[in-house]
Amino acid sequence: MPNATPSASPRRAPVRTLIAVAAAVMLTACANIRPVPLNAQDLQPVNASDRSAMVRDVAPLSGPLTLEEAQARALKYNLERRAKLMEEALALRQLDVTQLDMLPKLVAQAGYGWRNNDRISQSRNAENGDLSPSRFISQERTHALGDLTLSWSLLDYGLGHVAAQQQADRVLIAGERRRKAMHVLMQDVRTAYWRAASAQKLRDDVARTITMAEEALDDSRKAETERLRNPIDALRYQRQVLENLRLLEAINQELASANIELGALINAPIGATIRIADVEQAAATPRTLDLDIGTMEELALQQNADLREQHYNGRVARDEVRRTLVRLFPNISLNYGYKYDSDRYLVHNDWQEAGVQLSYNLFNLLTADTQMKLARAGVGLADQRRVAAQMAVISQVHLARLQLINAHKQFVRADAIYLTDQKITEHTRNREQALAQSKLDRVSNEVSTILSLLRRYQALAQVQAAESRLLASIGAEPAIGSTDDLSLPELVQQIKSGTDVSLRPQPAQALKVGS
Repeated sequence: MPNATPSASPRRAPVRTLIAVAAAVMLTACANIRPVPLNAQDLQPVNASDRSAMVRDVAPLSGPLTLEEAQARALKYNLERRAKLMEEALALRQLDVTQLDMLPKLVAQAGYGWRNNDRISQSRNAENGDLSPSRFISQERTHALGDLTLSWSLLDYGLGHVAAQQQADRVLIAGERRRKAMHVLMQDVRTAYWRAASAQKLRDDVARTITMAEEALDDSRKAETERLRNPIDALRYQRQVLENLRLLEAINQELASANIELGALINAPIGATIRIADVEQAAATPRTLDLDIGTMEELALQQNADLREQHYNGRVARDEVRRTLVRLFPNISLNYGYKYDSDRYLVHNDWQEAGVQLSYNLFNLLTADTQMKLARAGVGLADQRRVAAQMAVISQVHLARLQLINAHKQFVRADAIYLTDQKITEHTRNREQALAQSKLDRVSNEVSTILSLLRRYQALAQVQAAESRLLASIGAEPAIGSTDDLSLPELVQQIKSGTDVSLRPQPAQALKVGS
C-alpha cells in the first residue's frame, strides 16, 4: 500500500466545475417560471385536430333515419359515451398497474463519489491503548459505485394483493357508470328523435298555414282601410289572426332546435339536415307494462346501475378493512444483490450479498384500534348508502311505471283529439271551397290541427322518455356486443332485437355482487 497521498487528477476539476455550473443554471431556470396563457396561434391547430377527431370513423347519414339507427349511432359515435368508455379502459389499465405492485423490486443503482481529502484512519493498540504512529488511507478520493438488488416484501405483497382486489371492483364501478350514462343517452335520443320527427312532419304545414294567415291578415287590413267592414269587427278578426300567427311562430321556434339536438347526440355534422323515417307510432301499450310490479322490483335490485355500484363500493370498503389489518402485521423482507465499487484500496471490487429482515412498527400497538374503527366505519357507511340506494331505486321503479301509464293515457287522448281536429279541418276546407266558411275559420282550424299533431308527438315523446326511465330504473338494456367491434348495421340489428334478455330476472345463485 503506498505511503504517499494520491492527489486528485487535474482533469476532474473541469468536470466538477461543469456540474456546479449546470446545477446553478437549473436552479435559476426553475426560479424564473412564469404562467404562459394560450393565444390564437396555439389554439388553432388543437381546434382543427379536435374537429377532425369528432367526425373520424363516423359513417355518413344515408337515407331516412330510424329510431334504432339513431340509438346505434349514439352508442357508437356519441362523444360523451366515448369518454365514458375511455374512463372504463383507464380503470382497467390501472388494475394492470396495481397488480404489478405485488412483484419483487429489482433496483439498479450507479453513482460517483468524491471528497476533497483522503479518508485517513489510525489504529490503537489493544493491550496498552497507544495510538499507532502509522496512518492508513482506506478509500480513494474518487470512485464509482454500482449495484443490482432484488428485494421482496411480504407486507407490500399483501397490501398490493388487497389493492388489486379493490381496483378490480373500481373497474366494475366504472362499467356501471358507463351503463348509467348509456341509459341516459338512450333516453335523450328517444326524446330528441320524436321531437325531430314532429318538426319534420309539421314544418310544411306550419309554413303553409303562416302564409295563409298572413294573407288573411292583409285582406282584413285592406278591408279595414277601404271601410268595407265595421272597424271593430276587422280589428277583432286581425286580433284572432295575430294570435294564431303567434302560436304558429312559437311552434316553429320550439321545433327549430330539434335537428341540432339530435345531431349532437348521434354526432352528425353540425347543421346537417336529418331526414326522419316516416314511421307512424301506434297507440299500443308499451311492452314494459306487461311486467308486474314485483318482477320490476326484482329486476331493479339485480340490474340497476346505481345499486350495483353501491354493492361494489361495499366490497371496496370491506377490502379496506382487510388492508388495514394487513398493515398492522410485521413485515418480512428478502433481498439479494450484486455490488461493485471501483475503489482500488478494496481487495474485492465486486461482491454479492443477501439478507432477511423482520420489522414491525411498534406504534401499531397504540393505533391499531383506531385504524380498525375507521375502516369498519367505512363499511357501515357503504352499507347505509346501499340501503338508501335500494329504497331510492324501488321508489324510482314505482314512479317511472306510474309516469309511463299516465304518459300512455295522455298519448291516447292526444291521438284522439288530433284525429278529431283533422276531420274538422277537412270539413272546414270543403266549406271554404263552397264559400260557406271564412278564411279565418280555416286558419283557426288549421292551427288547431297543427297544435293537436304537435301535442300528439309531444305525448309520444313523453311515452318514449317514460319508458326509457323505467328501463333505466330496472337496468334493462339491449344485449349488444362491443360497439367498436360491431359495424353500424350489425349494431342496429342487435338494438332491434330489443331488451328481452334484460327483462328476465336472473337466478339468485348467479348474482355475486355483494359480499
